[in-house]
Amino acid sequence: MRREQVQPACLSDFEPDRLSCLPGHVIDQILSHLPLREAVRTSVLSSKWRYKWATLPNLVFDNQCHSVASQDHSDIKNKLLRIIDHVLLLHAGAINKFKLSHRDLIGVTDIDRWSLHLTRRSVKEFVLEIWKGQRYKIPSCLFACQSLVHLELFNCWLKPPSTFQGFKNLKSLDLQHVTLAQDVFENLISSCPMLERLTLMNFDGFANLNIDAPNLQFFDIGGKFEDISFENTFQLSVVSIGLYLNFETNQNRLRGSSSNLLKFFVHLPHVRRLEVQSYFLKYLAIGAVPLKLPRPCIDLSYLSIRMNFNDSKEISTALCLLRSSPNLQELEVLARPDEQNVLIHPYCGEDEYCSCPIMQLRHVRIDGVSGTKPELDFISFLLLYSPVLERMTVKPVSSGVTELMKELLRFRRASGRAEIIYQESP
Repeated sequence: MRREQVQPACLSDFEPDRLSCLPGHVIDQILSHLPLREAVRTSVLSSKWRYKWATLPNLVFDNQCHSVASQDHSDIKNKLLRIIDHVLLLHAGAINKFKLSHRDLIGVTDIDRWSLHLTRRSVKEFVLEIWKGQRYKIPSCLFACQSLVHLELFNCWLKPPSTFQGFKNLKSLDLQHVTLAQDVFENLISSCPMLERLTLMNFDGFANLNIDAPNLQFFDIGGKFEDISFENTFQLSVVSIGLYLNFETNQNRLRGSSSNLLKFFVHLPHVRRLEVQSYFLKYLAIGAVPLKLPRPCIDLSYLSIRMNFNDSKEISTALCLLRSSPNLQELEVLARPDEQNVLIHPYCGEDEYCSCPIMQLRHVRIDGVSGTKPELDFISFLLLYSPVLERMTVKPVSSGVTELMKELLRFRRASGRAEIIYQESP
């Protein structure tokens, strides 16, 4: 009698697929670290994975969400639109974050549909970056989305409806290359009572920045504006302001006005980090510059200033900040090279340096200097009045400034352990 040959059992007959045995929270963790395109492709792994991607809380549609087989921008755009429609149609879970940032996408009406869908799903984070074409007008439905916690817009136009009552839960607002009217901006900021972070970059439609935000902690701005004021911003601790407009032609109109420096710091009692970029120090120097602020910045530990060393009012303003910051430990000074050869105000006298108290500076960086007398006097002052200084780094605007190095080595230092590092420019 012929015996039948026994076939060896497949491993899969006895052991389930390991991928299918993974706990649900582990699968969710894996999917959260994948680009959306790769997350959708995991649906072929097993029946357990098939619709797992459809519950992803964070949806990011960027250049990685689909393969680029064609160079035709129309084909790329149409494929992207189909992908977003498909994902939103099949998505079954909560949507915490929606981000659309594709280099080939212009403002299309489909975004209105998606925005309406997302507001109905109570999206918490909405990021829209339009890289091409005209600024996209944000649909009215988005202004009614009270679930928003983070809103980030690039190349957009904001014109909320008359029924807009603010974003009651919004904590972070990032607006870059945007257009909105003056009243719209002021109403937007004051109608977000929970706002903690505000970023404004390259905006138009308004020129006066009136910031009324009681919970604001972080403020970063860079653009062209005429005036800035704070109200109810006593929690603000990190501030970076870059004024991209050299308003030298407007100096006569503003001469004799009240002190911009005093007005600026009235509602900033707890600032810890301050960056004064581009021409903003020139703005702060308008009006009377006091020796010290009425209320010292006791929490300020980091200060970065871009200044013109040939403008004595800017130097006086910088010295006022140093006198008013008893706990400042880190200082960065960048010379504005475009104005270094133009003498704007008479040279700052030595008496103004002598009126400064002992400072607690530990680390100082001076960048873009060329060895002029105002620059050397400022460096000498920092060395003389900083007894706990550990390191000063000086980088000239160009290479070959050997005299500057010689002068630095001759300067007296209040700190016996202060190290001067001279970085040669490339």
